[in-house]
Amino acid sequence: MPPLSVPRQAAPQLSVIIPTVNEADHLPGLLEQLRRQRGITLEILLADGQSTDGTPQLAERLGVRTIACPVRGRGAQMNAAAVHASSAHCLFLHADSALPDPDLLHNALVHFQRLQAVAVKPCAGHFRLRFIDPPFDPPWILRYFQHKTALNRPECIHGDQGLLISCAFFRQLGGFRSELPFLEDQHLAGQVAREGIWITLPGTLESSARRFRQEGVIRRILLNAMILMAFHADFREFLAQAPRLYRTQDTSRPLRLLPFFDLLAALDRQTEWRDAWQRWYRLGRFARRSLWQLFFLGDLLITPLRPTGRHPLTALHDRLLQPLLDFTPCDLMFALLLRFGTRLATKRIAQKKSI
Repeated sequence: MPPLSVPRQAAPQLSVIIPTVNEADHLPGLLEQLRRQRGITLEILLADGQSTDGTPQLAERLGVRTIACPVRGRGAQMNAAAVHASSAHCLFLHADSALPDPDLLHNALVHFQRLQAVAVKPCAGHFRLRFIDPPFDPPWILRYFQHKTALNRPECIHGDQGLLISCAFFRQLGGFRSELPFLEDQHLAGQVAREGIWITLPGTLESSARRFRQEGVIRRILLNAMILMAFHADFREFLAQAPRLYRTQDTSRPLRLLPFFDLLAALDRQTEWRDAWQRWYRLGRFARRSLWQLFFLGDLLITPLRPTGRHPLTALHDRLLQPLLDFTPCDLMFALLLRFGTRLATKRIAQKKSI
């Protein structure tokens, strides 16, 4: 593959920032697809977090500029690389992403700029996602998550969908949250929703399902739910201690959930009971606010041929049910269900030592 570089006479229209830790196996395929993108001039910046498999050297041989980051973590790495971006817009892209359409980035940037020109607030964009190399066990769950990536709800927007944003708006938001090795995308998604507008870009981005395949679909989904709930409920103690149990992509293997459930139980024991129940109340409130997902699943079941079209059941939840349930006793009920459900799950998982 020839080196991937931008001609000196052509100013880049888009800076593509790729965070990496030991991605030598996936990087060549992504860079080749970037090289084939038509109608757009790209600047490629690799944000490497101390790879030991030759990822930086491989990128340099392919003509890609590498930013060496002393601290691992996608947020810190992407922030470090964004400083060096020379175009007006940045696309943050995971190394295991795939761009099968050679016009994908041109069409996305044109669409983005058109909407930004008439929008009353600054915009940020994300692609719909399609998983490649999915595992064999329940593929319908992954299809459900694929459909969710077409939504502009901030809790549905993640880094593997690609994040397109103007460099000026990115700096205004303060960049990614960098103190944790994950959740940098959720923090930025919330920031954009509060200060700007999310848009779904035309086209589909493909992403590897390797973490689901390596760790198990159900286990990975349960852990993702725990992490997201802790983040949105401001459960800082869990988020501070969970990273030591969290593995990067290159070290993933069948996931064990028991350490995370044990951490929840330990934090409960270490916390005064009033504070513990206030925390469970916040978790229950987030669970109640996530009830719309069941209605969205219903929409997909009744309109399988139009999964990205109108969602009448979800709209019904948002207009009628959400306001009806938005009061303290309901959140307390969800907190109780969640608390005792977690206890039961911990006991069941402890009986199965492999989980």
